[in-house]
Amino acid sequence: MAPRKVTLLLMVLLVLGCTDAVNPEPSYEAPDMDALARQYLFLELSMGNIDAGHVDAYFGPDEIKADADEAALTVEQISESAAAMDIVLGNIPDDFGMRARTAGLRARLQSLQTRISVNKGELKSFDEESRLVFGTVAPTYDTAHFDAVLEKIDALLPGDGPLSERVDSFRHDFEVPEEKLAAVFEAAIAECRKRTLEHIQLTEGESFTVEYVSDKPWSGYNWYQGDSVSLIQVNTDFPILISRAVDLGCHEGYPGHHTFNALLEQNLVNTNGWLEYSLYPLFSPESVIAEGSGNYGIKLAFPGNSRLEFEKAVLFPLAGIDTSNADIFYELLALTAQLDFAGNEAARDYLNGDMSREDAISWLVKYSLNSPGRAEQRTRFFDAYRSYVINYNHGQTLVADFIERGDANENERWARFEKMLSTPVLPSDLE
Repeated sequence: MAPRKVTLLLMVLLVLGCTDAVNPEPSYEAPDMDALARQYLFLELSMGNIDAGHVDAYFGPDEIKADADEAALTVEQISESAAAMDIVLGNIPDDFGMRARTAGLRARLQSLQTRISVNKGELKSFDEESRLVFGTVAPTYDTAHFDAVLEKIDALLPGDGPLSERVDSFRHDFEVPEEKLAAVFEAAIAECRKRTLEHIQLTEGESFTVEYVSDKPWSGYNWYQGDSVSLIQVNTDFPILISRAVDLGCHEGYPGHHTFNALLEQNLVNTNGWLEYSLYPLFSPESVIAEGSGNYGIKLAFPGNSRLEFEKAVLFPLAGIDTSNADIFYELLALTAQLDFAGNEAARDYLNGDMSREDAISWLVKYSLNSPGRAEQRTRFFDAYRSYVINYNHGQTLVADFIERGDANENERWARFEKMLSTPVLPSDLE
């Protein structure tokens, strides 16, 4: 066997018995997909050693991680090897019954190649990058769209001074005191879990823990550990609104990221033996499904007025928040949700070099109604995650349209949602 430090290009060719990576001879024997999956993991883990944020979760074989650490491939070697693997996958006939698996792997390899370019400073436009990494492009909105929403918010909260300051002042009354955060989040997560388990069966012993952290570019994060266990971190850099408890409980937990990862592990890794899904590359089409389902899962778990009723009856008292203006608060939430795509516009122009950081902050203050501090935090998110921002809102739209297609009832929506989280779905499959 070749030494461990041989590039994956040679390893792939040896595994598949292929002698010409540029013009491979057609093969009519089924390739060893398990061997390819292991080599794929080796590639992604090698990239993770270069880009610390590249691998979001890994719960596969320890020896593959050890091999990647020892090999210490360069980005050029990773790129060459990814290209060789893509050629092999592209030459597998559709009638071999591997189309879904090979399509998923090839999409991930394309994402990997694009991230290699980003790491080398070879940047593409915002939309082209999102197409190559995430397999989809978010729509654009002009200022007239957002101005119309701002007019409604201005009418809801009339007064003097900038609208963003009036909104920030009003929301202050709905902030959860720091000493009550744990109790509020515990109750919210428990309700999210209860509602999810009424429709989706998870493995016995699944669980997650919550930590409160600071100095992060995000508001919440799920670190999946494998074996249906997650660590969820909540950023306390800024005051947390009462509505964020259910948002994060659903998005990061049930039926969001924790549920998604647990179902993929249970169905694709443990049952199907598709080892490639033991690694979640953050910059991949999987994030469209993950973030989109995480956001849509809030509406799925709390349809109609059930969220408002639960929060007013349970979470508001736990937080010691007065409910007298709760209806206005929820109306404000519904309107500000219509501003979600404003963040995409700021990210697009900022990353394309058409907007300075200061201009992006001003845009986010005006059109996302962020405080200056939160707006600056979001630009740091743009720096770190680039076009990833489209996955939250555009991903949610794609998921919602897919799940609700044909006026599906509640049970049909949950069934589609579970299937989507349990199978190798690409964004193109949702369109």
